This record gives sequence, C-alpha cells and structure tokens, in this order.
Amino acid sequence: MKARFFATTSFAFLSIGIALTGAAEARDQIRIVGSSTVYPFTTTVAEQFGKSGGKTPVVESTGTGGGMKLFCAGVGEGHPDATNASRAMKKSEFEDCQKNGVKDIVEIKIGFDGLTIAQSKQGPDLKITLGQVFLALAKEVPGPDGKLVANPNKNWSDIDKSLPNIKIEVLGPPPTSGTRDSLHELFLEAGAEQIPALKELKKSDKKAFDKAWKTLREDGAYVEAGENDNVIVQKLEANKNAFGIFGYSFLEENTAKLKGVTLDGAAPNYDNIAGGKYKGSRPLFVYIKKQHVGVVPGVDKFAAEYVSEKALGEDGYLAKKGLVTLPKKDLDAMRKSVTGLTPMSAPSS
Repeated sequence: MKARFFATTSFAFLSIGIALTGAAEARDQIRIVGSSTVYPFTTTVAEQFGKSGGKTPVVESTGTGGGMKLFCAGVGEGHPDATNASRAMKKSEFEDCQKNGVKDIVEIKIGFDGLTIAQSKQGPDLKITLGQVFLALAKEVPGPDGKLVANPNKNWSDIDKSLPNIKIEVLGPPPTSGTRDSLHELFLEAGAEQIPALKELKKSDKKAFDKAWKTLREDGAYVEAGENDNVIVQKLEANKNAFGIFGYSFLEENTAKLKGVTLDGAAPNYDNIAGGKYKGSRPLFVYIKKQHVGVVPGVDKFAAEYVSEKALGEDGYLAKKGLVTLPKKDLDAMRKSVTGLTPMSAPSS
C-alpha cells in the first residue's frame, strides 16, 4: 500500500515536472515589456538580434510601472523575460518579484536620456526655469501670503510677464509611466526648491512639501496623453501652442517638426545631457530574468547584444538612435555584470 502511494506520488510529481518543462519550452521567442522611452532602443536591439540569427524578440510598450507588474508577476512562459524602465526598479517592485518567485534579476543600465519639454517648431520660443515649470503644472502653488492655493496660472505670462501670453497646455505621461516619475522628481521637486516659500515649507513641513511637488493640476493645463509618445508628437504638430513631455530620443527623431525648451539655461541636447548641464538627465534600464536563461532561447545572447560595442559603443547604433551612452569605464563594468549574469541587490528605496 505504502509502495503504491510513493509510486503514485512520484508519478504525480514527475508529471507536473514534465508539464512545467513543456510549458516553459513552448515559447521560443523572447518577450519584453515596459517603458515607452526605452522602447525604441530595445526594438532596435531586437532587430539586430534577429538579423544575427536569433528569433526577433517581441517588444511591448506598457509603461515602466506596467512593465514591472508584468515582469514581477512570476516565472515561466506566461511571463515576460525582460522589462524596460526609464527609472531604477523600486524596492517595492523588487520585493514583489521576490514574493512571486522572480529571484535572480540582472539590471542593465544602458545609458542616459534627457526628460524634455518640446514644442512645435512653429510655436513661440520658450526658455524657462524649473521653478516656472512647477508654477505651470503643480495643483497648488504659493499664494501672495506664501500659503498654498489652487493654481491660478492660466497662461504662461501669468507666471512671468516675459513668457508668451498663451494658454498653459502640457501633454505628458500617465501615472504608470516611468517618465511621470521623472517629471515629478527631476522637474517638479527641483522646481519647488527654487521657490522661496516652498523651500521654507520643506524645512517646516516635509510632508506638505512632498504633497505639493507630487500633485499635478487637474484643470486641463496638464493632459495625460497615454504611453505612446508618438501621440504627443502628433498633437504638438497640430497645436503650435501646446507643449509635450517625453524622452530626448523622441525629440531627436522629430527635429524636423519639434524643438526643445531650454531649462535653467541649458538646451536639451546630447552634449548637455552627457555633460550633466541639462537638469532633466536620467538613467535608463533593462531588467533581465535570469531564470529564463536556457529556457527561452537567446535571453543571455540578447542581453550580450544590448551591451555590445556595436550597440553601446561611442559610435554604436544606439548612440545614433539618440541614446546618451555610458562612459567607457561604466560600460566595461556593465558588460562584466551582464556576461556573468550577476543578480542585482535589493534597492534601498
């Protein structure tokens, strides 16, 4: 009786093992999700990978936050092999991955991007400070007595008489986008710190200060335009007085139609982003699921292609695509990490 039980149990576990292996091997094409900003770079790498003999990976633009949820949901053919991100993985996301069995994650820092405010070439030139960006987009701004009030600024000239007398209309990313996180941290938080009343508020009431820069206005001045940055480009073409927020690569790809807004005296261009003069500079990432290496064909080879000299070298095809690539020392260290498929450590925040 006992022997029959063990035989039956062993057969059951063997059947489950065979079923899981079969499911994992059922997919022979790499699947990647995540950031719309990193999407054009990853699709370029995917195309090169396909040309070199591998099966061209499927790349989906889901937004950084949406990509992290899909990536961290589990291991196996039903879950993506990699995710793009326009910010670093958060501690909470890493913990979700661990909880769902995604244990070994390889972080690839691919380079830098500049978060840009762009407009139609037909529109009036705009040179602004980060403080003025805050006064244009925040839900609450300091009133005459320094206390926070509902944002009264309807036109750019309401913020400063030297700015154009046109309606504030800014098209930007939704909450699921890593670009939205960058908008808050790089533009609004830094902008709030340029305003004396808010600088004092940060000292006296940090929670109130944080709420101020983390909350966008909802009266139509800021318009959530979805995860597809090309939609923003099209809308800027149609409306010369509107402005759009997206990564530098989209501005670079559309220089015949669009121009970038100068922030704190620095234009959004390759040299200013690489040199740190442009305040909107931010790192970009790709996260690889090590547990899928050897299960879904080519995951390790795809990662190696991403950090290859022909991709990320100074004259590599991603630099020509608009990516601000890593300094050689940092790139060499990243290649070593990717070649060894070294799992990342838990983020601190």
